[in-house]
Formats: sequence, C-alpha cells, structure tokens
Amino acid sequence: MMYNANKHLNFFMLILLITAGFSLNAQTVIVSGKVTDTLQNPLAYANILAIPEANDQDLRFAITEANGTYKLGLVKNQSYKVTVSYLGYTSQTIAITTTNQNLTKNFSLRENPNQLDEITLNYTPPITVKKDTITYNVDSFKTGEERKLREVLKKLPGVEVDKAGNVTVQGKKVTKVLVENKTFFTGNTKLAVNNIPADAVDKVEVLDNYSEVAMLKGLQDGEDMAMNIKLKADKKKFAFGDVELGAGIKDRYLVHPNLFYYSPKTNVNFIGDYNNQGIKSFSFRDYIDFEGGFGKLMSDAGNYFSLYNSDFAQYLNNQDYTANTNQFGALNIRQSINTKTDVSGYIISSKSKTETQSNTLNEYLNLDDAFIEDRNTTNSINKFFTIAKLTLDYNPSHDEDFAYNSFVKLTNNDANGLTTTINPSQNNSINTLTDIKELNLKQNISYSRKLSKNHTATLQATYNYKNDKPITEWFTNQQILQGLIPLEDDTVYNILQTKRSNSHNANVILKDYWVLNNFNHLYTSFGVNAAFNSFENQDVQQLSNGSINNFNTTGFGNDFIYNFINTFVGLEYKFQIGKAIFKPMLYYNFYSWNTKQLDDRYSNKKVLLLPKFTTKVEFNNNEKLHFRYQLNARFPAINQLANNFILNSFNRVFKGDATLENQLYHTVSLSYYKFSLFKNLNFNINTNFNKRIKTLKSTTQLQGIEQFSTSVLFDQPEHNFNISARLSKKINKIKYNIRGRFSYSDFFQILNTNTNLNISKGISSTLSVETFFKDHPNIEMGYTKDFNNYRSFSVINKFENDRFFANVEYDFLKDFIFKADYSFDAYTNKSANTKNTFDTANASLFYQIEDSPWGFEINATNIFDVTVKQQNTFNSFLISDSKTFILPRIIMFKVAYKF
Repeated sequence: MMYNANKHLNFFMLILLITAGFSLNAQTVIVSGKVTDTLQNPLAYANILAIPEANDQDLRFAITEANGTYKLGLVKNQSYKVTVSYLGYTSQTIAITTTNQNLTKNFSLRENPNQLDEITLNYTPPITVKKDTITYNVDSFKTGEERKLREVLKKLPGVEVDKAGNVTVQGKKVTKVLVENKTFFTGNTKLAVNNIPADAVDKVEVLDNYSEVAMLKGLQDGEDMAMNIKLKADKKKFAFGDVELGAGIKDRYLVHPNLFYYSPKTNVNFIGDYNNQGIKSFSFRDYIDFEGGFGKLMSDAGNYFSLYNSDFAQYLNNQDYTANTNQFGALNIRQSINTKTDVSGYIISSKSKTETQSNTLNEYLNLDDAFIEDRNTTNSINKFFTIAKLTLDYNPSHDEDFAYNSFVKLTNNDANGLTTTINPSQNNSINTLTDIKELNLKQNISYSRKLSKNHTATLQATYNYKNDKPITEWFTNQQILQGLIPLEDDTVYNILQTKRSNSHNANVILKDYWVLNNFNHLYTSFGVNAAFNSFENQDVQQLSNGSINNFNTTGFGNDFIYNFINTFVGLEYKFQIGKAIFKPMLYYNFYSWNTKQLDDRYSNKKVLLLPKFTTKVEFNNNEKLHFRYQLNARFPAINQLANNFILNSFNRVFKGDATLENQLYHTVSLSYYKFSLFKNLNFNINTNFNKRIKTLKSTTQLQGIEQFSTSVLFDQPEHNFNISARLSKKINKIKYNIRGRFSYSDFFQILNTNTNLNISKGISSTLSVETFFKDHPNIEMGYTKDFNNYRSFSVINKFENDRFFANVEYDFLKDFIFKADYSFDAYTNKSANTKNTFDTANASLFYQIEDSPWGFEINATNIFDVTVKQQNTFNSFLISDSKTFILPRIIMFKVAYKF
C-alpha cells in the first residue's frame, strides 16, 4: 500500500516540477507607476488594461491601490495597447513594447463626468473592485470547457467551489446566490452552480457584508457574502435552459431539465431531476444551510429546542448507497407588481428510494471489559419532503422596507433496516421499521424604517409551529437491553415506540440604530423569545398472543411539557479608529422556564450577562482582519429534560433530567485574508477557539454493547481549537495551492461512573497544482496527507490517510469536451496495523457542434467498479472502522438540448 502511495506522490512531484518549469519559461517584465487626476490626486481602484497585439498572448489587467499606484506584469518582447480608465474621467491609451527591462509609466486623467468612453464600452475590465464588491467579467476567464456556472466560478481568481457546491471567495463562504439582484430559489449555492448554464452568465458580482435592506448597509454587521449573477443581454428577456436525457446499462436513466425565464418584471425558474445514478439534488448539507439561513433574527427560541430535527435529517445524511432513485422538482417564481412591490415563492419537492449496506468493527474502549463488535447493517429507505415559501417585499421609499414570508415543510420518511451484531455477549439480528411524519409552519415579518437622519429602527417577528410523529418498531428473536426494559418471554420480541412532539415558538426583536457621527454608533435592542413545547412517547411490547406489555409500569413513557421565555435587552457601541472598527456588546438576558411531567412540576429563573466583541481592520480592499469573541448560553432541548425512560435504539435507553440548566462557553475566532491582483496571490487563515465552562454531557453505563445514558451538567473546562490556512499563487497559466489544517480538542467522558479525559488531534495538508490553458488540456493534481491521533483511557490510536487526486478537462477539435477525475486513498490504522486502499475514477466525453442546440455525452462513473469504501470515526467510548458499500460502475449515454 505504501508503495502505491509513494508512487502516486512521486508522480505528482514530477508533474509539479514540470509545470513549474513551464511557469518560469514565460518571463515577465513589470510596468508600474501612478494614476492621478490633473491636480495630482491619486485615483484609487482605476482599471489598467493591456491588450496584446499578438493573438497568442493574453489580455493583462491591474487595479490601482488606494494611493493610486499600480503594477502590471507583461510578457517580455511583446507589444501592447495600455488603457487606463476611471469612472467620470476620460480614458487614456498608450502603446508599449516591452523589452527585458521594467518600465515606469504614470497617467494623469482629465475629468469628464458626462461622457462614457468608447474604450469602456469595448473593453470591460476582467475584475473591478469597489469597497465590498468584486465584479468578474467571466468571458475574460473562460477556457472553453465550461457548461455550468460551477466551471465558470472555478476559473475566477480567489473563488473556490467544492464538490458539494459550496462557494468560497477569498476564504469566506458565499451564503446567498442572486440572479439579476433577486434571490435564486432559497439562495443556496448548490442549486445555482450546478444548474445555471455557463453561456448565460455575463458577470459575477461578489457582495461582502451583504444586507437585503439597503438602508441597513453599514449599520448591521452582517457576515453574509452574496454572489449576484448578471445575465447576458440576450438572456434578460428570454426563456433559456437545457434538457438532459440519459440511458445506461442495467436500466440506468436520467432526466434533468433546467428552465429559466427572466424579464424586468417576471422571473420563472424550474429545475427537475429524475435518476437512478445516485445523484442527490438536495442533501443533508443543503438542509442545514437552509435551516440556518431562514430569518434574520439575532436568536431564535427554536435554536434551543431542535425537536428531533435528526429524525428527518438522518435520512438526508446518507451519501453512499448500493441503490438509489431520486425524483426532484423545484419551481421558483418572482413577480414585480410595481416598482415598490415584489411577490415571490418557491416549492421544492423530493422523493427518493435508497438502499444502503455497511460492515463496521466497533472497538469499545472500556478498560475493564474492552472488546470488539462486528456489526452488519442494511437499510431500505423511502424519503419524501416538500418545502414551500411565499414572500412579499414592499419598499415604499428609500427610508422604509417591509417583508413578509410564510414557510411550510412536509415530511414523510419510512425505513426498513436489518442489523446483525456479533460480540462477546450476544449474536443477534434486529429488524427496525421507522415511519416519520413532520409538519413545520413558519411566519416571519421584517420591518425597517429610517426615523430621522440619525435613527433607524427595525422590527422582526417570527412564529414557528412544528409537529413530529415518529414511529419505530423493533423485531428480534433474542431479548435485548436485559435489566433495562421489562420484556416478557416470547418467540419473537416486537417492541413498538410512538413519539409525538409539538412546539410553538415566537420571537420579537425591536432594534434602534443611532448614528452619533461618522465614527460612533450606538445600538439598542429589546426582544422576547418564547417557546411552548410538549413531548409524549410510549414504549410497549406487542406479544404474539395479541396482548400488550406497556413499559409505563417501570418508569418508561413521557408526557412532558416545557415552557421557556427569554427576555433580553442589548446595548452595542460601534466606533472607528483609523482603519479599525470596534464593537463591544452586552446583552442582559432574563430566562424563565418550567416543566411538567404528570404531577411533577419544576420551575426556575436565571439572569445572565452575555458579552460580545468584534473588531474589523480593513488595511485596504484586498487585506482584512476580523476578530470575534462571544460568551454563549444554550439551554437543553426538551428530550434532554423529559425525565422518564425512553428507548433510543435497539441497544440504548435514555433518561432526561428536568432540573438541567444551561451550557456556558466562550468562542473566539480570528480571520485574515489578503488578495493581490498583481501577484496573483490569495492567502487566508482562520482560527477558532472554544472553551466550554459548563457542558451538557451524557453519562453512560455500558454493558457489552448495551447502554443506559442520561445527561448531566458538567463543570470541568473543555477546549477545542482549530486553525486552517490556504495560499494560492498563479504564475502565468498555472496556479499552485497549499492548504493546511490543525485541530485539537480535549473533552471528558463519563463511562461506568469513571471520568476520563480524551484528547483528539488532527493535521491535514494539501499541495495541488492546476492549469488554465485555452488551447491545451487543463489539469488539476494534488496530494493530501492526514494525521489523526485519538487518546482515550490512556490508550492512543493513530490513523493516517494519503490521498492523491487528479482532474483533467480538455476541449479539442472545436466541438469535443473531455473530462475525467481520479482519486486514490491509502488509509492506515497505525494502532491496529491495518492498511486499506480505495481508488475511484469517472470520465465523460461531450460533443456539441458550435451554435447547435444539441449535445451528446457518454459518461462513466466508478470506472474501476469499486464496491466498498472505508472510513474511521470515534466518539467518547468507541472507535468505529466502517466499510460502506457503494454504487457499482455506471455507463450512461446522454443527449442534451439547449435553448
């Protein structure tokens, strides 16, 4: 295995040296100088454009710094026309022929506010930077292989797109996608990057510190980053899109329509997907992003009580399967009623059938009785959900904004699973049937108004109703959880569990923004978060003779009510000193809650002062530093409080504690990024530190694989620290990337009355190189090395992983596009002295005659027909080594029609 890993690494290093040689071969000279007006005042962020006379050379560009200086890298011994442009000034053009020597060229522009220069119309700068906005002219970066927005974004400087469809710009995640300044569906990046046609995109705008309400820009310290897609002129009043149909060996199929209509007043988008290739259009990560992105409340009582979100989310979390069928549809409509009113809505619906299979070796770390369990699991899962949202935006003036939205989510999931466990205490098979139904309704109102020159007020209110009805049934021919559940002897043991939870959450926040002067702001807020929740469960044994053995007689079954109110007042002072903006904040929170279980009642009150502090230092548009500190309080969820027994799985019983109080923890983060257009350099680093003062922790009694757990409030400090950094440098047509990550955490586990300190460490580093040729194949190659170290019960477990990956894209003979990707993983469990390798490859060949609407593709996934993949996970008392079975090789022929 190590031979294979070293072979891949040596090959990668050879390619790296070769590409480095190519990079150094095309030497450049530096043209530098200063751009000023006629009074010698510097013009910041002016555009410098160098257009080569030779057809085989690329356009070069630069942007002036705040002091008006610039640096432009040009190829030696070439002729260029250099144009300097600035809004409101007459552009200036000169001819330059480079030699082996650097040049100095200064420019003085004359003011001309009423004329739009011809040069501005004919030559759009590839990149424009203005304060919090970066604008990319995408045609300047395309190399010919792009079919979807994803491929376009990957070519833009400072922009990254991962396989899941998440987009980051200069190290910061894009949280919302707009098309022509309007939210695209939910704003989630995945739907946009995977479906918007590349040839429809004219420009990409990146908006940092984005605010949906213009008057709040500069007042709210939003962490949102939005990406606004500007369409080409012929797409703005026209229907466009594409339809893809595919068929393959062993009854494989694909139907994937993308339909878009844009006009000044009406936008309609439809995305459909019907396939059995294992392609998921809506994943667990999409769901989490969606949940976190709803509403703009500072806090939400629902955050305290995530009532069995996992019952729904666990099914979305499956990414590897032996069979998978997906039906997905999404419709988004926006209509401008008039210049002040917009109505929009979307509906997203998904139905899928999934089969999974895995084999896991669980190493239980109890020193008194350490052992290994061999567990095999198969599941057949049917998932259905629909989410819909209706929004009304009303902007009567620049000083007033009103928004109302209504949201609904319907879920119906069922599963049939079989688990076989072999361990020292038993050899058993358990059949698990689940049925989950959920209804979620949410109403949100947001109102903003500028009261005077110095005062702006906002009101936000949300009401959220949630109803869950999970049903679980276990079948086994042996007794389980002996001594924990009161089973009666039977030929087949049938255990039925029904749960029902209801929650009514309401939130209101009123905030005043007082601008004392340009450098001092004072903000005050008042809010109420209220939650009224109920939870019921019943666990019974259904005997073969038809009678019922109700576990309520031994302390099982909850009929629990939990009411919670948080009233708070906040004070924030924002001030600027030089390039730094400071914002200390203090929130006074009064918490009141009560619980009821049958005749048992409990109530409590608490006051907490929660400080928060942020600092932003903007050295210039391309270099920023951001520091954050916050003291956080989080209260337990209702299932942690419900103080009767409940069966959580075939091997776990849980009991809550109604007297639990809040967790308390510090969070600190520091982020820095720097982007140099001249040097083609992008660097960012992010650090996060978390210190938990009080933690809600599970205490577990473990006997074999069977567990009894309850929650306690733990007051010994625990820590978590991680740091990640990325450096990319582009030299001519080749970009080099270095990424690194280090993580450390220490935490306590309470197992069989023993308290043990666990320590986890992880290091990951990646070195990669990618090319950006227009007339040659483009290749991305990289190598990743991971080290993981986990210490529990004074036993140290070490894991390593070597990963080599390569991607190639090549457009040739004008009409063909070839794409392929390959990855090789070599996994080593140092402690167990086990080694495993896993490699996978995919490839496609696409053919489309220029200007023809028809395209044809042959596509192959999992070319090597790999059957399993391996991974390692751990928690406080066990380490799991899992083999997950995956889809076999799939070969498809596809036909695409673009209109």
